[in-house]
Amino acid sequence: MSTKEKKLIEFLKKRGGMVSYKELIKVGFYKAFLRDNLKSGKIQKVDRGLYRLTDGFTLSNPDLVAVSIKVSKGVICLLSALAFHEATSEIPRHINIAIPRGTHANKINYPPVKYYRFTFKAWEAGIEKHEIKKHQIKVYNLAKTVVDCFKFRNKLGMNIAREALKIAISEKNIQPKEIMQYAEICRVDNIIKPILEAML
Repeated sequence: MSTKEKKLIEFLKKRGGMVSYKELIKVGFYKAFLRDNLKSGKIQKVDRGLYRLTDGFTLSNPDLVAVSIKVSKGVICLLSALAFHEATSEIPRHINIAIPRGTHANKINYPPVKYYRFTFKAWEAGIEKHEIKKHQIKVYNLAKTVVDCFKFRNKLGMNIAREALKIAISEKNIQPKEIMQYAEICRVDNIIKPILEAML
């Protein structure tokens, strides 16, 4: 194995095993060199502009990282955010991503993605930033995620929204006041308020 190949593998390992094409070019690994390493099987092309190590892949949430690399304005939302916060019994079939209305939705082959377009005010509210092996992912906090589930109840189902609300209040110590603040921003306060009152 050449010194450059060792450097490539070391760089990928530091990033949990997954990086974008832009990052690889930025640190001096060029197209022909990457092509050779793809042929040798040391690295794999996950999707357009996204590469991963064949061995030594250690990311805890690889799908969330992959989407965060590919959709810079994307925020993990709805069922995917509930799963991230461990506040649902459902298993998401797609990575749910919120983007501002009017933003172009990048085509992603892997992992399966479902886009949701939010008004800018609703999109920017409640974003948390988490780091996974030097990759930053954006996820809505739990209170905002619960509210979004009510906003998109026709697509997700009212049961999921109600369960998330119950878990948020009883198990995750989310304050009703915080939920209502986001409910006003997302214009679902009249739907959530009576459910919250009945619960408390």
